[in-house]
Order: sequence, then structure tokens, then C-alpha cells
Amino acid sequence: MLKAISLFSGCGGMDVGARNAGFHVLEACEIDKHACNSFRKNHPDTTLIEGDINEHLQDLGNGEKIDLVFGGPPCQGFSVAGKMDPSDPRSQLVFSFCDLVEKVRPQAFVLENVKALGQLAKFERVRQEILKRMHKAGYTTKIHILNARDFGVPQNRERVFFIGTKFAKGSVTQAMLSQFKREAKTLRQAIAYLGPAGSQGNPNVTKAKITIAAKPVIRKSPYAGMLFNGQGRPLNPDAWSSTLPASMGGNRTPIIDEEHLYNNEPSWVEEYHAKLTSGEITSEYKIAPSRLRRMTIDEAAIIQTFPTEYIFEGPQSRVFSQIGNAVPCDLAEAVFNAVKLALNGEVTKDVSDQFDFEYKVVAA
Repeated sequence: MLKAISLFSGCGGMDVGARNAGFHVLEACEIDKHACNSFRKNHPDTTLIEGDINEHLQDLGNGEKIDLVFGGPPCQGFSVAGKMDPSDPRSQLVFSFCDLVEKVRPQAFVLENVKALGQLAKFERVRQEILKRMHKAGYTTKIHILNARDFGVPQNRERVFFIGTKFAKGSVTQAMLSQFKREAKTLRQAIAYLGPAGSQGNPNVTKAKITIAAKPVIRKSPYAGMLFNGQGRPLNPDAWSSTLPASMGGNRTPIIDEEHLYNNEPSWVEEYHAKLTSGEITSEYKIAPSRLRRMTIDEAAIIQTFPTEYIFEGPQSRVFSQIGNAVPCDLAEAVFNAVKLALNGEVTKDVSDQFDFEYKVVAA
């Protein structure tokens, strides 16, 4: 079995994908104590090192030959939802990832992060530093921007993956990744079987209140504007979820209309949006109707494609954070399956290079 090391492991979402793709994760490293507790519950065969990766680099990869190093360094410094500051100390952790790859010299590596790191010009120096270091260490690295919904995840979630393979191996191409694409369920298909919040199948109610925005921001879609206070937007049960943030649990938790989801009643959000758009009303409500409520932990875990038996440890807010921070398990599995193709010597030419970039190292 192929052997791997997991970094910035969180509660283990990428590790589920690696395990399902046939990798044995020997070691992992995570700093958050609640995520560590969740990880241990679900991955008892992995040696977990709890703490700052920069203080434990010497403890990792000292035993068996490693085929894969993978992880998703903290993204706050690169995220459009944050300050987008390359000098943020958290942004430097991508180079800690590189440190371990240079030490262990696996056959391949996968570094995941927010889409902005792979696209925006302001992060070009960061990208080039990663690529130069990995090229010097003996890797061909390709940058892929993938949407989780294309790989069976009921969520619009775009992320960047730096995928490197030893020079002697084939690159992981977009065509390889495309072999593992599959249609994602709608939100209704994915979560309706749980039942209403507070029921036996969906017991973990999220208590954050929903209040109507006095000055709503109206956009073409009723699911895209700011009709409610806070950044938690309503979800359309007949489409995919929007990206689940790590800040869920409060007023950033997505909103669900139970009558629309379970009883096929007309959407309250769509009707309210239509009235606002037509000018029939400007702002009629202060408190949202009781049919609207926040997403639950169990629903969020399903949308991130965690196994139904997965155990999360910690208070509700920290569980939401673990779920939102994770790489969707099914997306990770697809990426690791493509890595296996490359490690096994399969060569597949791309039919399109739209999201398949091989950055050439530029001489200083």
C-alpha cells in the first residue's frame, strides 16, 4: 500500500479521501486541539503529532519511505474573505509544507488552498517560490483549480491544488482528474432524508437567530443577495450549496427553508425577493418566519461528503469550523486517485489546458 504523511490535517477530511484512494496515512500533524480529538477518533491507525508544524518537522518522515505528502495550509492570508496578505504569518505555512517535502522527498505531493492563491497576480511571488523550490527538489508541479461540485460534492467550492510528481513520473493532468468527475446531488437529494432540524435524524439544532436586513442588498438571484443580517445566505434546495465557511455556527451559517425543502411549498425567500425586486415592499419583516433556520452540523458534514459515521469532537462552533476548514472528502479522493495514476506511470494528454497550468521556473 502507498504510504503518506498528512499536514495541517484538521479533523481529517483529506485523510478520508487518501484512505479511500488506497493510501495509508502513517503520520499527521495538526495544531488545533479539537480537530486533533476528532482526527484521533476517526483515524486511529495514524500517528498524530499535535502542535505547530514548524516545531515538529524533525519528528515527521523519519521512518518508512513515503509516497505522498499532502495538506491544506491555513488559507486566511490568501482568501478573498480575509485581508489577502502574503506576509500574514499563516501565509508562510505553505513554505513549511515545502520544508517537509524537501526533507522527505516523496514520490508526489498535493498542496491545497483557496482559489486566489492559484490565480491572483498579487500572489505570483508566492506561487513562484513554491514552484522554484519544488523544481529544485526534483518535482514537476502543476496547478489545478477544481470545483468540488464536479467531483460528486453537492457544493460550489473552488480550490487550488499544487500537485507535484518526481521528474521520472508522469504529471497529474486535467484529463486524469476528469476520469474521476461525477455528477453531484442537489442539496435536497443530499440532506432531505435527515428530516427537519431537531428531529431524531437531524438532532443538532443551530441556535443562531435569523433577522431580516433593514436595507437588503438585492441581486438577480434570491440566493445571492444580502436579504438577512450576517453573511449566512439562504440555500436553494434544488441546486448545490454555496461554499461552506469555517465561520459557520453564528450568523454566517447558511439558511434553509424547511417548508420548501421538506414539503415542496413555494420558497419564502424567492417570494420575498420577488416583492423586494418589484418594489411591492421595501422591507416588511424584522424577524424571519419560523420555517427558516440555520444549517445543522449533520447537514454541513454531508455537504462536505464526510462519512455518515464520522465523529466530531468539541463545542458546536468548533465542529462547524472543522467541517468548514476541511477539503471535501470526495474531492480529495478524486485528486489522490489521479495521483495514483501518475505514480503508476499512466500518461494522459489533456484535451484542454483551461485549468491546467504547468508553471515554468523563471531564472532570477
